[in-house]
Amino acid sequence: MTEKRVVLVTGSTSGIGMAIAKRLAEDGFTVAFHSKSSVSVGQSLAKAYPNASYFQANLSDQSQSRHLIAQVLSHYGRLDVLVNNVGISATIPHTSLKEATPEIWRDLYEVNVIAPWTLIAEAENALRQSSSRECPSCILNISSHAGIRPKGASIPYSASKAALNQMTKLLALSLAPLIRVNAIAPGLVDTPMSKNWTAARKLWEERSPMGRGAQPEEIAQVASMLVTSHYLTGEILISDGGLNLT
Repeated sequence: MTEKRVVLVTGSTSGIGMAIAKRLAEDGFTVAFHSKSSVSVGQSLAKAYPNASYFQANLSDQSQSRHLIAQVLSHYGRLDVLVNNVGISATIPHTSLKEATPEIWRDLYEVNVIAPWTLIAEAENALRQSSSRECPSCILNISSHAGIRPKGASIPYSASKAALNQMTKLLALSLAPLIRVNAIAPGLVDTPMSKNWTAARKLWEERSPMGRGAQPEEIAQVASMLVTSHYLTGEILISDGGLNLT
């Protein structure tokens, strides 16, 4: 039963994160919405669902990441599912090595790798306490197919998502059996962030078996399956319409 289970979805006021949060609310979870900004949007979303709430935090700041978990636990008294959706990117040609400065590497790793790690470490005890062998708690990381294939907006971005994928597998081993850990690796998804990605859209239309990018709700459907499963762990589920086959 999911009526009393609490899920925190980071970056859930737009795009994939919002679609996942809405889907899990419809699945019966109590949802903690989150964003760095977009406060009014987050508050409106939370009002639309029973027992949902909104929390603001800048996850590039480790102290705010820790405080976010503390706020959710203070408000609800438990945490059953953590969805690490927040991520940032940088568009840099792979051949332009000097453009990929150490500062860009640090910024990407701070949000795409260190923030999920900080949230997971801070939430571990609460996830264990609300877990059972029959219904394990769950961590779901939103990665990218760029972390699996030599592609992506930039080398630092792809490397950060590859690190998140490896973290997912290692944590699936170390936190089992009471906490399951999986990831979704989307390809092109139609979100406000990707609306001007003309080349990527053309690539998906011409080369992917499905002939298009995904809608956020289609990624949310995959998220729902991974979150509500009681058995799957250590999976990096590629959701790119089959582009990885070509």
